[in-house]
Amino acid sequence: MTTLPDRPNTALVVIDVQQGVVAEAPRRDQVVGSISSLVDRARGEGVPVVWVQHSDDELLRGSDDWQYVPELVRAESEPLVHKSFGDSFEGTDLESVLAAAGVGRLVVAGAESDACIRSTIHGAFTRGYDVTLVGDAHTAGDKSAWGAPPAEQVIAHTNLYWQFQAAPGRTAAVVDAEAVTFSG
Repeated sequence: MTTLPDRPNTALVVIDVQQGVVAEAPRRDQVVGSISSLVDRARGEGVPVVWVQHSDDELLRGSDDWQYVPELVRAESEPLVHKSFGDSFEGTDLESVLAAAGVGRLVVAGAESDACIRSTIHGAFTRGYDVTLVGDAHTAGDKSAWGAPPAEQVIAHTNLYWQFQAAPGRTAAVVDAEAVTFSG
């Protein structure tokens, strides 16, 4: 149903599961385990896995915090998109990577729910992609000191509102990892 013509394929997009990003995140091990299972399933089904890695003034490229968690290892053949904005499409080659693979549907997992996940799923949706958020495979750090709700509520709210997202010719969905299907 994507509005992108001639793009029948699906990709798993893994966003910012970096050591410094998820170190204190709730359900960190469960989320990383769910993502690892999704990566294995995608690879087994021949579905592209696209990795996204953030850097900025607080998350310095090349630092230990910038590295992906050791449980998730990118295959050499899998694209790695470097970004410095919340939306994984902004200032990156993500769109060209997805276009080259004929991808019109994204399955999204990673961190942080209220920042890069939110920005990317909205960015993808407005660009014409169908977007499935994996409800039990994204997380966020605690930002309650700055007035945000507790992280578990942020995650739940992200899942709640995304399942009701709608636009002509596109679909939005939230499913748990075990219910993800990589075919239309």
